[in-house]
Amino acid sequence: MNYQWQTALFDELSGPELYAVLRLRQAVFVVEQRCVYLDLDDLDQAATHHLCRDGDHLLGYLRCLPPGLHYPESSLGRIVVDPAARGRHLGRELVRRGIQFNLESWPGSDILINAQAYLRGYYAELGFAAEGDEYDEDGILHVRMRYDPRRSVDVPVIPPG
Repeated sequence: MNYQWQTALFDELSGPELYAVLRLRQAVFVVEQRCVYLDLDDLDQAATHHLCRDGDHLLGYLRCLPPGLHYPESSLGRIVVDPAARGRHLGRELVRRGIQFNLESWPGSDILINAQAYLRGYYAELGFAAEGDEYDEDGILHVRMRYDPRRSVDVPVIPPG
């Protein structure tokens, strides 16, 4: 596969790109996971968006939020891979790129995520540590997890492109 990776601010996303992002998020988070929630939370406008495509098809997405917007620390969120593209390690690549972006953009800031609880081990392998108990968010068990650059595994540098 020849993936195309894109990093863009909200205003840099074209109409079709934004539509593809929102469509993928709804297809997975609302339809597949059967979770009725308000996806449009007014954080996208201040986020940096990371997209992975194969041609015109959006395969994966995540957003990076600066410190002080959602949490005192920086954060990653809306991490999603198209069901048809799963099993290719795109999720890991997305998260690694998000970690690298946040560490370069906001050095010294930890990175927080609200992980679905069943993915605790997955994110632990990427350097995140669980904090506190599991909690219900929109009918799905979650756990807050922190990437502390002082104690987490090294994130491999990903060449641009």
